Amino acid sequence: MAFSLFGIGKDHSGDTKNKVVEIKVEQIIPNRYQPRKVFDQDGIRELAQTIDEHGLLQPIVVREYESAKYEIIAGERRYRAVKLLNWETVPAIVEKMSDKETASLALIENLQRSQLSSIEEAQAYRQLMDLNHLTQSALAKGMGKSQSFVANKLRLLKLIKPVQTAILDHRISERHGRAMLDLDEKQQREMLMRVVNERLTVRQTEDEVAKTLGRPLPSELAKQRAEKKRQELADLEGTPTEEIEVEESLKIPSQEKPKKKVKANKQHKKASTSKRSSKASDGRLALNTIKKSIKLATDNGFTITTHEKDNDDTYQLVIEIPKKQ
Repeated sequence: MAFSLFGIGKDHSGDTKNKVVEIKVEQIIPNRYQPRKVFDQDGIRELAQTIDEHGLLQPIVVREYESAKYEIIAGERRYRAVKLLNWETVPAIVEKMSDKETASLALIENLQRSQLSSIEEAQAYRQLMDLNHLTQSALAKGMGKSQSFVANKLRLLKLIKPVQTAILDHRISERHGRAMLDLDEKQQREMLMRVVNERLTVRQTEDEVAKTLGRPLPSELAKQRAEKKRQELADLEGTPTEEIEVEESLKIPSQEKPKKKVKANKQHKKASTSKRSSKASDGRLALNTIKKSIKLATDNGFTITTHEKDNDDTYQLVIEIPKKQ
């Protein structure tokens, strides 16, 4: 076998039969640890049609759990397809494996195919941990995932069964389920009914959950963050053009970078121009702009001396720059 995670697929001292044999379909049962709960019937029919036209290119893998009785290790979709075609026998490779190895391999094979729903994936992780006595960290390392990824999947198992089933049946999304994690069982049940009947979006669900728990609404928090970001951008765009030009001219050669063109819509340009006009009338702003330019120059290694005086009607600022730096 190609799998070697958690000691699975290691040599069994010559006991493994690697040749392909024909086994009666009626002697085969699905894997009892198959993590996939929902099979795409249209996909199975398409696979059956392909097998009918081209034959079974890859044998299924089974183990003999009792005399003349076999359990699928890998290839349940192929098994379902040949049953649909009413085949009497199917090509198979027989492996000798323990219950633990069979279960673990079935789980790993399906996880690596990345075709499981989020709930099926979480259940598979939990079963692997229980079967092999693994910590979240060890499982994550073995599966090539981060521990936080595995932990977040496992949290879905805290949802009540009806919510998990709704995710399995694609009636709600994984994100809907995550939004309900902090609710108790009764609240989850009520929220599930609302999500399905009212067709709530994820954001609406998050808001309704927040209302139930007496928390700030995520949508309002998102608006506040967006407004803060917009204001920050507006403040930056409101910087006088003269200040930007001075800053660019004072950059030392080693720090020069190609200027990027910034596009803005006409409406925003008008707002920015209006803002600059109103601010330009403020003498204090002009003075601060000059000071920023001076600071930028000194930060770049220039020696500059300033003398500032606050008169009744004017600000006086004398700047001395030695010719030789």
